[in-house]
Amino acid sequence: MKILKRVSLAVMVVALMGAPANAQRHSPRASAAPAETMPLTLTGAIAMPHVQGRIDHFALGPEGTIFISALGNNTEEVIDLAAGIVAHAIPGIPRPQGVAYVPEVKEIFVGSDEGKLYIFDAQSYAQVTTIDFGDDVDNLRYDPASKHVYVGYGDGAIAMVDVTNNQRLPKEFKLGAHPESFQLEKSGPNIYVNLPGLKQIAAINRDSGSITRWSIKEESNFPMALDEADHRLFVVTREPARLLVVDTRFGHVVSTLPCVQDSDDLYYDAPRKRIYAAGGEGYISVFQQEDPDHYRLLAKVPSRLGGRTAGYWGKLGKGFDRFYLAIPARADHEAEVLIYTIQD
Repeated sequence: MKILKRVSLAVMVVALMGAPANAQRHSPRASAAPAETMPLTLTGAIAMPHVQGRIDHFALGPEGTIFISALGNNTEEVIDLAAGIVAHAIPGIPRPQGVAYVPEVKEIFVGSDEGKLYIFDAQSYAQVTTIDFGDDVDNLRYDPASKHVYVGYGDGAIAMVDVTNNQRLPKEFKLGAHPESFQLEKSGPNIYVNLPGLKQIAAINRDSGSITRWSIKEESNFPMALDEADHRLFVVTREPARLLVVDTRFGHVVSTLPCVQDSDDLYYDAPRKRIYAAGGEGYISVFQQEDPDHYRLLAKVPSRLGGRTAGYWGKLGKGFDRFYLAIPARADHEAEVLIYTIQD
């Protein structure tokens, strides 16, 4: 699974530079650029004092809540954004990873590193059922059109669960290596999947079952985001740390840029044509799309060491447009969610 790389001494020195004397003890390091010029501005934090260990993926929940998989804590955290608190913690999930909320049935689906998919009622948080996939249930995606939750698991498959009856479907897509992040087309049949074990990106046609494979030179391609309108797939690798922009019509890499190290979540902001990559190195890489073939690094937004998973869903309701970043507990600070406000 995803192993956090050792941060170099040089990076730790940089992380300690630039903080004013009266800054809060655990605030992200200050940037040389004025705050008003940054595309993300730190505007809040939500403490998770009981959470220990690694933190994995996010999902948007109902009525101003988000779900965060506290992998090292064996809990699914329910965050009330309006109140700024942990509203509930669902215990007893061995190493939770991917999470998806299905509003039509008001259920939460949580993948476990032990190989099971846990399903909970989103109002009572009572466990509804589990489905045993045998090994390493990781990323999850929900498709409202088909009413299917797609499940990446084991040593190389994506399966489907019908949310109307919580039954695993017999059809699945065999990939030959563990699937990391994957994205579903809304207007087309394709699923795009990162296969770091093979140094490949797979394009699965859900209708025909055919699989097209695109090889890449870089290694450890974990996070992924999709610009479906422009036929562009964004992938971040760790060895070396790069953002790859792939043309989904031909599988060609059209642009490659240096990126934050140890990234595990990546988001595309379609209205602003921006890409946000959270990285454990201690900052967020923000890229600007000039056109589908040309991109530039817009900013390196300070965060904290270990902040490698995040959540972004655009503007929620009438509130501000915000980006949420998980920071794991360390010896000198407790776990928390940093809240960044998007700047135009």
